[in-house]
Parts: sequence; structure tokens; C-alpha cells
Amino acid sequence: MYISQLKITNYRSFKDITVEFNDGINAIIGSNNSGKSNLLRALSIIFDKRSTKKLGIDDFCKFIDEQYLIDASPKITIEATIKKGDVATATEDDLSVLANWLTIFDDNYEAVLTYEFFLPEKHEDTYKTFTEEIVTQGKNEEKSSGDISNKIWKVIQKNFLRFYKHKIWVGDVTNQSTLDSETLDRFDYQFLDAIRDVERDMLSGKNSLLKEVIDFFMDYDIKSDSTLDKEAQSVAINTRRDEFSTKSNDLLNDIHVRIEHGKEEILSYATQTGASFNNASPNFEGALSELEIYSVLQLIVEYETGIKIPARNNGLGYNNLIYMSLLLAKMQVNANVEHLDSNAKVFSMLIIEEPESHLHPSMQFKLLKFLENNRKAKKVRQIFVTTHSTHITSAVDLDNIICLYEKNDGTSVAYPSKTFKDEHGNEVIGSKQYIERFLDAVKSDILFSDRVLFVEGIAEQLLISIFAKYEGKFLEDKHISIVNIGGRYFNHFFYLFDEVNEYSIPKKIVCLTDKDPVRKNKVKDRNFKTCYPYEFNSDNETYEYDLNNVVHASSNILIFKQDSIHGKTLEYELAYLNPSLKILVTQSTKNTSELYGLMDSYNDPDSTVQQLIDKLRSSEENTRIKIGINSSNLTDDEKKRSIIASRYLNSVSKGENALELAIALQNNLLNKGSDAYVEVVIPTYIQEALEVLCQ
Repeated sequence: MYISQLKITNYRSFKDITVEFNDGINAIIGSNNSGKSNLLRALSIIFDKRSTKKLGIDDFCKFIDEQYLIDASPKITIEATIKKGDVATATEDDLSVLANWLTIFDDNYEAVLTYEFFLPEKHEDTYKTFTEEIVTQGKNEEKSSGDISNKIWKVIQKNFLRFYKHKIWVGDVTNQSTLDSETLDRFDYQFLDAIRDVERDMLSGKNSLLKEVIDFFMDYDIKSDSTLDKEAQSVAINTRRDEFSTKSNDLLNDIHVRIEHGKEEILSYATQTGASFNNASPNFEGALSELEIYSVLQLIVEYETGIKIPARNNGLGYNNLIYMSLLLAKMQVNANVEHLDSNAKVFSMLIIEEPESHLHPSMQFKLLKFLENNRKAKKVRQIFVTTHSTHITSAVDLDNIICLYEKNDGTSVAYPSKTFKDEHGNEVIGSKQYIERFLDAVKSDILFSDRVLFVEGIAEQLLISIFAKYEGKFLEDKHISIVNIGGRYFNHFFYLFDEVNEYSIPKKIVCLTDKDPVRKNKVKDRNFKTCYPYEFNSDNETYEYDLNNVVHASSNILIFKQDSIHGKTLEYELAYLNPSLKILVTQSTKNTSELYGLMDSYNDPDSTVQQLIDKLRSSEENTRIKIGINSSNLTDDEKKRSIIASRYLNSVSKGENALELAIALQNNLLNKGSDAYVEVVIPTYIQEALEVLCQ
């Protein structure tokens, strides 16, 4: 069995939400204050016996409508649905535990637990009298809806909150059958919060966690020996206990011998003070049990060299891992029927808030894989993890990720793996598989960031944040993630974010793509080849032409590309708009002297197009440029710019040049306000994209 969903109404940041869970690991992500901790708290209200059920005024969702408060007293409802789940992980006791909670009674059974925090019916009329007076007064004084709601909340806190009751119903809530605590005891709810003191909780045998684990795994070689029946195991363990008792008695006798004379001196003070009377006097006696020995044990770390250090000297991350391993061991103890008989736990839940706390990224990845292996080994039935770590999301399947996000003064939920459906509702397997391969520890930031800018290549990835600074914008302030998808594969990502999809994460998405005009000879060519903008549609008898036509009709997904007449690539566009900007020519740029000569000629107002053409050295590609320019209908200035842009494009390698150019542009920006600063024209399509992103 597993908890399949949690339906929450009017609790904290949840106005009305249903969160569906997986039979296994559930990685719950979202920005700060998106409701992750509140979701775990709601889960604990039902399943954690140690959790307080009495709530306060701040536990109500304050975003509920004013009319709701007027019509009836507010109520908090948390409904948990439990399904049969994976047969491989099911146990014989599952159905017996859920017997009184069932709402569906066939093989695919379902059970429901419903927590309610409510005002008893007998106080409802008084409540309505108060709210009617508040509303009437508010209208007379022309108060806003928010003012009226705030006043009602204050009245609830002052006059009614003390009357509120809490119940956990089982099965159909209309039957009003309450949960018995004995059945809930069969659920093992183990929670590790984000701020935890693992040194306090585990490092000494005086702590109950370590004691329980040690006691269970004492003589584990005998307990786990399948060649021995239960009676033989019991005899072997009792033999060891008798041997221990004999040794401990010998040890205590040795203590008595060593303290004999000192004891006479100690007890003489008792005689002198009158503590000895009626022929009775103090003495020393005792026994040493195995349980008491546990208290002197402490965790250490032993190195191959033989050096031993206390575990409390470890870093917090290392000790967190040790603590989690002990907790899982404890859960194994709690679920052992032979050890606890009918008190054994049937369903174990491990809830971890921000496991990345104090953990190195590689450890985060390894931890999630370890937890998954423990679940498969049935040492824990269901795992809930909240996280801000991209390393953790990269360690789990897309199916395991649940995303919470703020929407309309409340919290909504998205399921990335469920978004890959076409217009007919069929699963788009290819796109889902592409995204699963794509989401490594770096790129899975697209699930966490508030907005995403998708680019085709390394040049845009390196340069966009610099361009933004030239425009007076700072992408970090808006938590914008720039993601290089290595090609024109935007359509795979649209499924994740398109707001028309009910399971999507409807954040603002901007895509930057190149115009990339192409052509192919109708007779000679099988495939399209790149061409220059001035060649496009210049010879329709010989060539067939095409352009990059990536489009998407969605209000939250926008695509920007270069000018339809002169556009080609980012590098081409930069040089076209900045034909005399020499900082574009970096150390890795080829043909530097030729480019400098072309830029100098452009700066000369008396130069001609032919003079620029004459500066092109002899090559097959330059001959093509000359022919294309001479046969075009461009103005002289457009021809000059096109010559420089074409030559620049053919002289740069994308990655290396982009990195050097980013440094050069950054250094130029530092000179702003001085004579050393040179103006840089940012391509219009990038300006427009940044404007949309930063709105």
C-alpha cells in the first residue's frame, strides 16, 4: 500500500489542492514559501502520533474568499487516500490495517483518513451573528473586502478558536467513524527536519535511537542464521547472555575487592552522621546489564591507519549520513514482527526535509540512490523528500518529481512527467525520454528557476547575461536560468511549461533561436545548406530556400529570432550591427588583419563597397560572398555591413570566441563613463527577449 494523494483545504498556503504521490520516492520541489514544508506538516498531522492536532489561527489559509467566511465558520480539512499499490512491496498485514478505513472494497482497494479542524455546530449561529455585524458595519464604513476578512479572523481568534475541535475520520467521512490510535501505531512516521542536531540525537549510547538499534542487532549473526530454527536461535542467544552475566559478575566482584577498604572509610561517615540505625547501614551492590553497557558506547570513525576519532569531530554532512543510516536501521527494527510481535510497524514512511543540508553534491546524488535501494529492499515503504537541490532531482526519475508553485494567492501543483501528451491525449514518449536524458545536475535548474531562457548554443549562454547588463538588467534578480539545449530542440520543453497543460509548470519561458537561412540546389543537392541572408530567395529557379520556423502559440512561451531580412546567427548579427567594433575580434578570431582592415574601411565615409570587396583575400568562400553581395539589392551601407558580418562569421569558433568576447564586453562595461568605453549595439531580438523576461 502507499499514500496516493493528499487533499488539503484551507490549511496554511493551501486554499484547495490535491497532491498525488508515487508508490516510492516523492521528490517535492519548489521555490521558497511555495508550500513544501506545509505539505509535510499536513502529512504529519494525520500520520505522526507525536504531531499536535490542535491548530492555531495562523494555520488557516488566509487567502480564502470573504464570502466563505461569512457563510460559515472556516474549517481545515486534510484527506489522505491510501491505495493498494505495487504488489511486490505489499505485505499480508496491509489489508488488515486498512480494514475499517476502506472506501473501495475490490482488489484495487482504497482507504481514506480525513482530518478536520472545525467549530462545533452549536456555536455556528453565534458565529454567523458576529460575521453579519462585521459585514454590516464594514459596508456602512465603506471598508474593503480585505479589512472585513481581517476583522473576522480576529473575532475567530478571540471568540471562537478555543471551541474548535479536531477529529480524524476513517472511511467515508459521512459515517463519522473515528480513527483508533492502536491502528495508527502500525504506521512508522520518521521525520528529519531541515534544522537537525544529529550529534545530540545519535552519537552516544545514552540516546534511545542508538540503544534500540544496538539492542536489535546484538547477536545478529544468530538472529539472521537461516540454518537455525527459532528455538535454536533463542537457546544460542540465552547462552551468550548467561556468559555475559557471568563475566559482568566477575567484573563487579573485582570492583568490590578493590573498594573494600575504601568503602569502610566512606561508610564511616554514615555512622558518624547517624545514617546507620536499627542495625542497618548503607552498602554497595549492583548488577551490570547489557543495556547499561550500551550507554558507554559511542560512535567513532576508524581510518585504515588505525587512527580513531569520535564521530562528533566529523563534519555535519558525514554525521547526517550516519544518522540517516541509523534511522533506517531503527525502521527495520520497528517493522520486525519477531522482535515486536503485534506492535511491529506495517507501513514505514521516511520524510526528509532538505537532505542537501550539509551534504556535498556527490553525496546528495548517492543518498537518493541509497534511499531508493532501501525502498526496493522493503526497509522503507514510502519516501518523501523536499529539496532545493538540482543534484537530488537529477538522481530521481522524472516520474518521482512533484513541483509546488505559487499561483493566485495560493499554492498549485505540477507533475513534470505527466505533461508529455499530444492534443489527442497520447503520451509523447520521445520528448519525455529526451527531457529525462537532458536533466542533469546543472540543467535541472529549469525546474527550480522562476523563469527560463532557452538558447541554442554556447555563445548565447555565455553572452546573454553580459548583454543584459548593457541593457541595465540583471538576470539574477529575477532568478532566470539560461539553459543551452545544444540545438533547435525547444519543442521537447514546451510540454513541461505550456500553461494550457493542466500538469505543467506555467512559468515564463523565452527561447532565442537563429534565423539560419538555408538553400539547396534543386538538381544537385539532397540536403539544405546554410546560406547568407543576401543570398536568400536570390535565385528561385536554381535553389529551394527555407528558414528556421520554430513557433509556439502560448502566452507564457515566447520565441525571438533575428531580423527576417538580414538575420542569420548571433555572431553574424553582432558584426552586422557593430561593423566597426574591434573588441568583437578576440585572440582566437582568425583573419584579424583582414577584419581590422574591413572595419577601418567602414569607418571611412568615402570608402566604397568595392574597396571593401577588394580587401577580401582570395578564397572559395570569399568569392561566394563577392558574388552574393554584387547580385543583391542591398543599399551600399547594408552591403558593407553584410561583407563584415559574413567575414566575421567565418573567422570565429563559437565556444572559445564567445568566452573571450564575454570577457572583453565585461571589461568594456567596467569602463562605462570614461573615454575608454565604446558603444555596443545589442541585437534587437535579444533586447526584446530580455525585456519580456525581466518584466
